[in-house]
Amino acid sequence: MTATRLAAFGTTIFTEMSALAQRTGAINLGQGFPDYDAPAEVLESAIAAMRTGHNQYAPLPGVPPLRQAIAEHQRRFYGIELDPDTQVQVTMGATEALTAAIIGICEPGDEVLAFDPYYDSYAPAAAMAGAAFSTVPLHPPDWRFDPDELAAAVTPRTRMLLLNTPHNPTGRVFGRAELEAVAAVCRERDLIAVTDEVYEHLVFDGEHVPLATLPGMAERTVTISSIGKTFSVTGWKTGWATGPAELVAAVRAAKQFLTFAGGTPFQYASAAALRLGDDWYAAFSADLARKRDHLCAALEKAGLNVLVPQGTYFANVEVEGDGADWCRALVPRAGVVAIPTSVFSTEPERLRPYVRFAFCKRLGVIDAAAARLTAAAAAPSG
Repeated sequence: MTATRLAAFGTTIFTEMSALAQRTGAINLGQGFPDYDAPAEVLESAIAAMRTGHNQYAPLPGVPPLRQAIAEHQRRFYGIELDPDTQVQVTMGATEALTAAIIGICEPGDEVLAFDPYYDSYAPAAAMAGAAFSTVPLHPPDWRFDPDELAAAVTPRTRMLLLNTPHNPTGRVFGRAELEAVAAVCRERDLIAVTDEVYEHLVFDGEHVPLATLPGMAERTVTISSIGKTFSVTGWKTGWATGPAELVAAVRAAKQFLTFAGGTPFQYASAAALRLGDDWYAAFSADLARKRDHLCAALEKAGLNVLVPQGTYFANVEVEGDGADWCRALVPRAGVVAIPTSVFSTEPERLRPYVRFAFCKRLGVIDAAAARLTAAAAAPSG
């Protein structure tokens, strides 16, 4: 029997729609996982780590080469200086880092504030910490927030603000002015910021600005990212949390009783991946932008109103009627799986018309899905 605090979350629509894709042979553009591999040299690094004996428990903070590589990455791309021993914690993916941060920092009865829609692990993580979860809306079609609504959502119990940029599920990249507004609220109301930056290198329009680089934010921000999205190895589940030593220590205190440590050879390989050259990062982003453009063009050709994303793996469309019903009907009609954006919201009615598609697939798969969508749009109804 599931504990009351988690019973409300149930089985996700990801499980339902992925099972439907497998059962029907539909093309799965629902879940955000690539159907292509990491660079060969990154895969070879994992194999080499296994063959040279790196197959036992890693130390709780993570293997030293990866902690050093994460510190180098933050300096290289953002000018952030970190002590790899006290300010870097390796985790089993970004989801564990987020969960450990909430459990390690929040007291029962505290409030965790996030932008809505939000990645689906946030609310359950708050529930596991005994914290209340509240949200501030991102308003379609441009997915911006109202600074007054943000300020009004903070209460005396609010302890933490979760920020995800580039943003899943909308594909928005928060601009510097928006981030300044977030930072101002955090400073004025003495909030801890936890930033989910797993799509940091998947930016096509604009630039990724870590919240921790803004004035007064380095000392109150836990920055979270992972290897999975940038290097197409989501199954490696290698992530990290960085920030002030006292906040990283809180993450570590919780993490040690979640998984303690794992994925040792993948940690060594992740260190090698992070050190790939700037040309690789640029080429990867450009390739994903090309896939975005292929999918968005196909969705527009199929008669859908496309909200072109600035980053991430995902594009949203506006449909007529209920997005969940539309997604279920899309499988027999077109043989393509998508996800209703409303499942990422505490106010699903507000986001009923929106549907999310993933474009982190081979171009051939995207084009095959495009052909199915176009054919379905052209077919007579009834």
